[in-house]
Amino acid sequence: MDNIFIKQGTRSPEITFDFNQNVFEIKGESYPEDVNEFYGEIMDKLEKYLSDICDASIKFLFEFIYFNSSTAKILMTLFELLDEAASKGNTIEITWRYERDDDNMQELGEEFSEELKHASFNLEPMDEV
Repeated sequence: MDNIFIKQGTRSPEITFDFNQNVFEIKGESYPEDVNEFYGEIMDKLEKYLSDICDASIKFLFEFIYFNSSTAKILMTLFELLDEAASKGNTIEITWRYERDDDNMQELGEEFSEELKHASFNLEPMDEV
C-alpha cells in the first residue's frame, strides 16, 4: 500500500501514514470544510490496512492544536478501528501529544483513551513550540 503524506493546510492537519514502517501521524489543526471528503480516502486506506495486518506493532501519534466536532467523529471512528485491530493481536500504541497548558486538548485525549479496551494510549504533554 502506498504511503500517505498530506502537507498541513490552512484548515487541515499534516498527515503522514507510513504503512511500511507501521507509523502514523496526524498533526496540527483540523476543521476542513468537508471532513468526509478530506478524511474519506485516508480512512478507507487505513481500514483496509488494519483489516489485513496481524501480529504487528503499530504506532499512532496525534498532535492536535485544534479540531472541530466533525473531526472528533472521525477520530472516534479511527480509535474504534485501532482498538479492533489491537483486539486481533496487533500491538497498537497511541500517543496523544498536547501543549502543556492546553487543558481542553488534554481532557479530549483522556476521554478518547477511556473508550479503548485493547490499544495502549499515552498522554504526553509538550512545551509550546
